[in-house]
Amino acid sequence: MCCSFSFFSLLLLISFLLISSVSTNQNASKNHPDKKLFPGNMDPLELETLFKIMDSMSSDQNWRILHPHPCNPGSSWLGIECKTGIDNHFHVTRLDFGTPPNPTCKNTATFPSEIFELPNLESIFIFQCFSHTQTAISFPIEKMSSSLQQLSLRANSALIGSIPPQFSALKSLHILTLSQNRLTGRIPVEIFSLSSLLHLDLSYNTLTGVIPFQIGNLRSLLGLDLSYNRLTGPIPSAIGQLSVLQKLDFSSNSLTGTIPDSIQQLNSLIFLALSTNKLRGRFPRGLTELRNLQYFIMDDNPMFIPLPLEFGHLRKLQELRLANSGYYGTIPPIYSQLKNLSALSLQNNRLMGIIPAGFGNLSHIYHLNLSRNFLSGVVPFNSSFLKRLGRNLDLSSNPGLCLSPSEAFGVNLGIDVCGSNKTASSIRPSGTSEAPFQCPKPFTLITFWVFLALHHIGFSV
Repeated sequence: MCCSFSFFSLLLLISFLLISSVSTNQNASKNHPDKKLFPGNMDPLELETLFKIMDSMSSDQNWRILHPHPCNPGSSWLGIECKTGIDNHFHVTRLDFGTPPNPTCKNTATFPSEIFELPNLESIFIFQCFSHTQTAISFPIEKMSSSLQQLSLRANSALIGSIPPQFSALKSLHILTLSQNRLTGRIPVEIFSLSSLLHLDLSYNTLTGVIPFQIGNLRSLLGLDLSYNRLTGPIPSAIGQLSVLQKLDFSSNSLTGTIPDSIQQLNSLIFLALSTNKLRGRFPRGLTELRNLQYFIMDDNPMFIPLPLEFGHLRKLQELRLANSGYYGTIPPIYSQLKNLSALSLQNNRLMGIIPAGFGNLSHIYHLNLSRNFLSGVVPFNSSFLKRLGRNLDLSSNPGLCLSPSEAFGVNLGIDVCGSNKTASSIRPSGTSEAPFQCPKPFTLITFWVFLALHHIGFSV
């Protein structure tokens, strides 16, 4: 009896171990159906392509020896992301180069056209990488990946040459950033066939020629930045076809003509920058249709017209910059209704008359520059307004302006006290404004663009 019980117990134990072993093996096979995943988990051709890219870019490590299986957990390097494909092999989906902790670039680094051969690559970021050896963007002759969604080449001082028309083959591309390089030549019209493009940034290069009218084909575009180039000619009327556009920056070029009337169709526009061009004449009819506009930046253009009343109807405006552009006449009192205004820059124009009394009720304003005009009368600001703005208020070089004696104590504006030959301060500002306007991009705009990127795009910019 005791023996039979022991024998039965032994059989039970053996059965349990067998079942456990089978179950474990089944689970293991579910998790790793292809035993070749560990090691040798990448397709050999894709792995060799990746190592060629690393060899041409970085000498931080001996990548082939130290990371023979770069996608394996515990073996992968910073700056690479992989995913398992339907073939149960790892595939590279993202590469980052340039600054630590990502792989840094060697002095002889050149642009690796092999990146376009990685079949599952979705994003590549190359920042401050090509700075010693001159190199150009190139594409492979034959095989090319069509899965790339985001390509960013920024701040590469040795990246030269033209923008290749082969970019048009990247049909899945959502974001194309080629900013702060030394690219030259015309913008290839082929780029404007990328109907999935959400953001196009070609700023801070030396691109020449006109803005192609084919730009109107990018109907999904949210952000367009062509600033700080050498573009000429008019703003094409086809810009009005970009109906969902939220950011438009053409500043610091040599654009001529007037702002096209079609711009009124951009009723999603939030940021518009046209500073430092050669635009002149009237503003477009229907300017008031830009109801969502928050930033209008158009300094340094030879406009030579009165200030448009229409700006007073853009109630979401936060920053309005119209300095150094030859505006004449009076400041429209309707500008006092811009209750969200945080910055107003009208310096170095030909404005006359009084400062609208309602400006003193702009509770959100932190920067006001009306210097170097022909304004006159009593400054309509009380002491709390003057103290709140401090050095961000510049009224200098307006000979007809004076400050009420009751508000003059302890205030440094460099203008006369009314009824006296004395100034409100012994320190008079120089010809240059004490309150230079700070570019909104790194400050007030950064929160907006981070929100926009997270809201509209499912991956990092």
